[in-house]
Amino acid sequence: MDFKQLHDQFARPGKVKTITFRPKRLEPVQFTREIMALKDLGLEGDRYKNPGGDRQVTFIQTEHLKAIASYLGKEEIDPALTRRNIVVQGINLLALKGKRFKIGEALMEYSGECHPCSRMEESLGHGGYNAMRGHGGITAKVIEGGLIREGDDVYPV
Repeated sequence: MDFKQLHDQFARPGKVKTITFRPKRLEPVQFTREIMALKDLGLEGDRYKNPGGDRQVTFIQTEHLKAIASYLGKEEIDPALTRRNIVVQGINLLALKGKRFKIGEALMEYSGECHPCSRMEESLGHGGYNAMRGHGGITAKVIEGGLIREGDDVYPV
C-alpha cells in the first residue's frame, strides 16, 4: 500500500455528536439538533459567517475533549466551553487535511487547524489554553450547503 492509499483509508465514518452556534459575539453558544450549512459562508444563525474565508465552520472531536479534560484534572468538560461549532466522534479530524468531506448533506473542505485563543483560559480555567494546544480541532469551508443533524456521518470524499 502506498502513502496516498494510506492517507485515503479510514476505518469508519465519524458521527456528529453536538452542534452549536453563536448568534452574537461573546454570547454563550446555543445547542441545536440540526443546522443548515450555507455555501461559502458558514452556519445559519452563527455570527461567525465568513464569506469566502477559510474559517467558516469549526470542529473538535470527543476524543480530544477527553484529553483536554485530563490535562485540566477533570473527568469531562462541556463541549460548549471550547466554542467549536460541531463535535464529532470516531474520526481523526487532522487526517482530513487536504481533503473534502461530507457531513450530513453538506460538503466541507479542511482549511486549517483551529488553535486555541486566550478565551480558553477564561472558559476552561487555569491552564485551559495550554490544555487545548494540539487538541483544538480544525476549521473548514462550506463547499456545498446542506442540512447537518446530530448523528450524521462524517467521511472524506
